[in-house]
Amino acid sequence: MSVGVTGADGRMGRVVREVLEARGVEVAFAAARDPEGVGALDDEAEFAGLLDRREPDAVVDFTTPEATVRYAEACADAGVPLVTGTTGFDGDQRAALRAAGDSTPVLVGANFSRGIQALLSVVEEAAGALPEYDVEVTETHHSGKVDAPSGTADLLLDRIEAERGASERIHGREGDQPRSESEVGVHARRAGDVTGEHEVLLAGNSEVLELTHRAGDRRVFAEGAVDAAAWLAGQPAGYYEFSEVAADV
Repeated sequence: MSVGVTGADGRMGRVVREVLEARGVEVAFAAARDPEGVGALDDEAEFAGLLDRREPDAVVDFTTPEATVRYAEACADAGVPLVTGTTGFDGDQRAALRAAGDSTPVLVGANFSRGIQALLSVVEEAAGALPEYDVEVTETHHSGKVDAPSGTADLLLDRIEAERGASERIHGREGDQPRSESEVGVHARRAGDVTGEHEVLLAGNSEVLELTHRAGDRRVFAEGAVDAAAWLAGQPAGYYEFSEVAADV
C-alpha cells in the first residue's frame, strides 16, 4: 500500500508520515505549501499531478477546509480515496466533500481516536438517561488551533441532541445570563501545546457526572487516520465517517 500525505509540514502531517514509515507503508508523496522551506517535500500546488504520477492507494489530509475541498475534487477526478481530519467546514464545503464521495471514497473524521468513539457512545447514553440534567461541553487545544469549538466538540453536541432534541448552544457566557432550560453551554480554551481535551459535564439532582477524554500525543490521531486509509482503500465510492472504521477494524 502507498499513501499520499498533504499538509506534510504541519503538526499532524509530520506525525502521519512517521506512522506510515514505522508501519513500513510507502509514502507516495509528502506535499507541503512550502516544500523548499522544510526539506525534500512535494509541492501541494502540483497535487493533481502527484496523484497521476505517484498513484497512491489513498491520501491522508490534515490541512484547511479550502485546501481539503480542492484535494477532494482532484481525488474524485483521479478515483483516489481521501481521508481527511481537517475540521471547520461550512455547509457548502461539506456538500462539496459529499459530492466528491459520488466518485471516490471520502472519509471525514473530526477525531481519529478510538477513545473518543467510546466517549461519543457514553455521552449519548448519559444524555438520554439524565434528560433533566444541565449539560456543559468544554474543549481545550493548543494555542494554534483555528476553529472553535473543535470538530470533536461538535460531534459530542450532535450526540447529545440526538437524544434530547435540538438545543440552544451558548458559547461562553458574559454578563447577566441565567441558564435556560434548553441550553447547552459550550466552552473553547486555547493554551500552550495541549493536544486535545474534551469534557462533558452533566449536573442535576445534587450530583455531577463528568465524562472526559485527554489525548496525550498526536500519534493517537495519526494512527487512526492511517487505519482509516487502509480501510477506505477497499471501499466503494461514498461518504464515510471514522465510526465505521472503528467498528470494523
